[in-house]
Amino acid sequence: MIRRYVVGLTGASGAAYGLALIRELVERPVEVHVIRSRAGRRVMARELGLAGPVMDHLAADESFKPHPQARLIEHPADDIGAPPASGSFRHQGMVVVPCSMRTLAAISSGLADNLVTRAADVCLKEKRPLILVPRETPLGLIHLNNMVRAAQAGAVILPPSPAFYHGPQTIQDLVRFIVARILDQLGLEHQLVEEWSGDGGL
Repeated sequence: MIRRYVVGLTGASGAAYGLALIRELVERPVEVHVIRSRAGRRVMARELGLAGPVMDHLAADESFKPHPQARLIEHPADDIGAPPASGSFRHQGMVVVPCSMRTLAAISSGLADNLVTRAADVCLKEKRPLILVPRETPLGLIHLNNMVRAAQAGAVILPPSPAFYHGPQTIQDLVRFIVARILDQLGLEHQLVEEWSGDGGL
C-alpha cells in the first residue's frame, strides 16, 4: 500500500513551514492529502503569494523534483466527506502546520467542525501520529492548557522554534530545521539537517 500523509494548513503565520513540508513529502513515493482552511488560504496568499493549487506553486520552481510516483491531492476544508474524514482511510500521520490557536482549541476539545479538525480527531481516536505546529507568541494560559489537552490525547506539540547551532545562513535554513523535526516525528529519513555529533568539547 502506498504511504499516505495528511497536511493541514490553517490561519497562523508560518505558511512557509507547511509548503516546505509538502515539498519534502512529494519528493518521495507517497500520497499527500492537503487541506487548507479558509484562513490558511488567506495566510498563504499573504505570505507566499500562493492563491492557486499548491502543486502549481511548487511546479513553478525549476529546482522542484517530485517523485514520479508521488501524488498530491487537495481537499476543501468544508468537505467533511473527503477521505481523511474517515477512520477507514489509512495513512501514516497528519501534520497541522501552521496550527492556529483556533484550530488547536478545536482539536483539543474534539470540535470536528471542518475537514482539518475532523481529520485530526480521527488521528487521535485511531491512534495515528498527529503533529501540531502551533505558531503564536506569547502563549496565554488557554493556549497552554489546550496544548496539554491535545498532548494528553496523543498529539505531538512541535512549536516552530528553530535552533542556531547548525549555523543557518538564510530564512530557508531555519524553515528546513523545523521541517526536519517534523520528518523525524513521522519516521522519515532526510538530509535537511545533519545529525548532531557533539560540539567537540568546546
